[in-house]
Amino acid sequence: MKNNIREEVRAYYGEIAKKMSADSKSSCGCGTSCCGDVACCSSYFYTNDFIDGLPEEVVNASLGCANPVALANLREGEVVLDLGSGGGIDVFISSKYVGDSGKVYGLDMTDEMLQLANKNKEKMGIKNVEFIKGYIEDIPLDDETVDVIISNCVINLCENKEDALREAYRVLKKGGRLAIADIVLLKDLPEHIKQSVEMWVGCIAGALPVKEYEEILKKVGFKDIEITPVNIYTKEVIEGIAKQNNLGDVYSKIDIDFIDGAFAGAYVKAYKL
Repeated sequence: MKNNIREEVRAYYGEIAKKMSADSKSSCGCGTSCCGDVACCSSYFYTNDFIDGLPEEVVNASLGCANPVALANLREGEVVLDLGSGGGIDVFISSKYVGDSGKVYGLDMTDEMLQLANKNKEKMGIKNVEFIKGYIEDIPLDDETVDVIISNCVINLCENKEDALREAYRVLKKGGRLAIADIVLLKDLPEHIKQSVEMWVGCIAGALPVKEYEEILKKVGFKDIEITPVNIYTKEVIEGIAKQNNLGDVYSKIDIDFIDGAFAGAYVKAYKL
């Protein structure tokens, strides 16, 4: 199932990137993201102080479930890594906080997303940003080279979350911090949903329960772990995600009352001490 999920995710987000590149100013890209139809993700999760000065096409390329930069407390001169950077919104926001003496890496496995991000980078003329191709389970950076890791609704799309979080721990410097937004599970899932590739791509089947998330973070070495659900997904939001991802057949098999409040967008923070 592993390669199948990875390829489905790659193909799905590659198509989103192509659509954004073709008509970047027409609409918000988040209609097909993990936040469903609550609003355009950029306007819903990012206040003006974060997105001021960013081109419209960068803002419209938001596909996340919260604003990890708000959690990260970035400082001048820090090195930041965004896991699954997509069109680059969180990379570009971070670049403003770390300044010319800092550096922000955006890691993505999808060629089309990397092309979109580099196109946005060129338009903005940013020098302290670099987009690199690779997998979050095998980060192409040396040990202890990063001060802060951010990510926005990406870990839930990865089947082997322990490998991804272990790699995050590896590349963090001592004293470094993980500050990510992700989808978490608040109720147990039926097995047929867990085994659905389509529901993985739709950000549902891959979500971890909060306790299991904490246990994996502890296992790979993280300390001072905090996981805080911030956006509870009602059945209407889940239904919107299903419809926008063409998951109507799978969704029809789910108990509507069961899914109400079963998922949440959450902030996850932890440290390498």
